[in-house]
Amino acid sequence: MIKYIGSKRTLVPLLLEIVRHAGEARCLLDLFSGTSRVGHAFKAAGYRVLANDHNAYAAVLARCYVQADADDVLGDAHRLVREFNALPGKPGYFTETFCRRSRFFQPHNGARIDAIREAIAAKSLDPELEAVLLVSLMEAADRVDSTTGLQMAYLKTWSPRSYKDLELRLPAVLPRALHGKGVGLNLDALEAAARFEADVVYVDPPYNQHSYLANYHVWETLVRWDRPEVYGVACKRSDVRVRHSVFNSRPSAREALRQLLVRVRAPLILLSFNDEGFLGREALEFELGALWQGAARVAVLEIDFPRYVGARIGIHNPHGEKVGTIGRVRNKEFVYIVSRDDLSEALARAAEARPWPFPLRRVRSGE
Repeated sequence: MIKYIGSKRTLVPLLLEIVRHAGEARCLLDLFSGTSRVGHAFKAAGYRVLANDHNAYAAVLARCYVQADADDVLGDAHRLVREFNALPGKPGYFTETFCRRSRFFQPHNGARIDAIREAIAAKSLDPELEAVLLVSLMEAADRVDSTTGLQMAYLKTWSPRSYKDLELRLPAVLPRALHGKGVGLNLDALEAAARFEADVVYVDPPYNQHSYLANYHVWETLVRWDRPEVYGVACKRSDVRVRHSVFNSRPSAREALRQLLVRVRAPLILLSFNDEGFLGREALEFELGALWQGAARVAVLEIDFPRYVGARIGIHNPHGEKVGTIGRVRNKEFVYIVSRDDLSEALARAAEARPWPFPLRRVRSGE
């Protein structure tokens, strides 16, 4: 999958084990799905998954990895991947914007991206098949980019991988899950929480002021293919300035989370948060404990992680000169398990099935 800050790759086995032991769950709703790594893993384990994200690129990832089923799309997708891999490059908007005005990709790969994206658009494909091809292109571009994993900036000199030739591969599309067909949604998280009921809801909201739209604006443009006006050295979409999430604002983040949680319709909530976020542990634990008129049972796992590579490199100016010092290189991820019932025995069984090198503690209920 694409490089992504906040990826839940290392958390997925833990989340699966918790859900397996916490009850007879069949359906998971992921309200901030991002790359759909969590949804993809739950689908592989047989769960019906509803994966939602308000960014178009993330909704396409969800349509590919959660909604599309292998039997329905892989035959046509395999044929089209071969066809598109044979296309010569044809420079266009993408090459001009992201290879010449900025340096996210080398021009020979930008021209291939332009040609393939135009060919996908010209086919007028079924939305699920189109999503598979768009994800194939996105992931191919990710393998030859020249960044540290974020699209807020690009490297001063070309990365070694950027010299490679772009090549499409089939995404890891899964068969239909045992418990039913998944759905990829493109809604505001508060709307999705209110509209859909599930056995488990996974909540992984933005932690701070850094917008995922700004961090991955190239993918948004590649998926939308709307040739937007851009600004700045990184050629961000102009709508990055106006499409703000309430979760990216310190004054509104806590109330936004409160409003989201009270809309959730599920007996089990899993919430991930980070110690670099706007909300501290005390505030988070109060809001979770206050659910269901203060009857919520809350436990938390605390997990130590290295920060993303850009944080370990340090701060540089546009000329590539280091202008800041490297700060903290690790952070903590908190995984909250929230239920109406006491899950102590279930969590103990889960820990036996997959030993956790993390402390687990109970949180007192809200008041």
